[in-house]
Amino acid sequence: MSDAPGRTPMIEVRGARKAFGAAEVLRGIDLTVGRGEIVAIIGPSGSGKSTLLRAINHLETLDAGEIRLDGRRVNLPLRGRAFERHVNALRRQIGMVFQQFNLFPHLSVLDNLALAPMRARGLDRQEARALATTYLERVHIPEQAQKYPAQLSGGQQQRVAIARALCMRPKIMLFDEPTSALDPEMIKEVLDVMVELAEDGMTMIVVTHEMGFAREVADTIAFMDHGRIVEALPPAQFFTAARTERAQLFLSRILGH
Repeated sequence: MSDAPGRTPMIEVRGARKAFGAAEVLRGIDLTVGRGEIVAIIGPSGSGKSTLLRAINHLETLDAGEIRLDGRRVNLPLRGRAFERHVNALRRQIGMVFQQFNLFPHLSVLDNLALAPMRARGLDRQEARALATTYLERVHIPEQAQKYPAQLSGGQQQRVAIARALCMRPKIMLFDEPTSALDPEMIKEVLDVMVELAEDGMTMIVVTHEMGFAREVADTIAFMDHGRIVEALPPAQFFTAARTERAQLFLSRILGH
């Protein structure tokens, strides 16, 4: 995948391999995501999409290959406290939103957002709460600040999860099928927030089954199958003239043509 003219790489993945026992999940992945670029990763279940995101955020350790974030290597061979310091510094730069919301049920929405800036960035409670309020406004639910997660809809909880990631002011956002656990009527409110982030220039990698979102928002569609990126093309080209038979078959099943 080539960068847009004059756009510097934010994420570079080279030769990424990962196996779980005898099952090779990533088979030599190469991927470059330019600063401000939105890449949608699509493909059948079990193709390695989520594992790739988790490797970028160092939630999975690669067996081989290299990942760089803004020019600095992610997967360094470190142990002990050096490893912990490296991972903590890395995760201050990468925001990740999962299928499940992973909010603390015993904390208010505001305190869910304020916790990481206090612990990871050393903000005091007042500063962290002010930052949390800013990002609750960013995802259009400031009125939910004093509620608890169980009092929110699924769409609202996912927007809280997005705001929580943004509170760390990351360089890149990773989304792992962020709407898959939502009822259909709640999907749009989450996608609308993601569209706004894209319009603001946030670098994003989104694993998604929402083909309309991928077509309209992504700069590049990366199609994965059996642990490989089979092809990576601009949406207009991918959805109308995919190059490989495997991608064409996938599209025919998903889009019904």
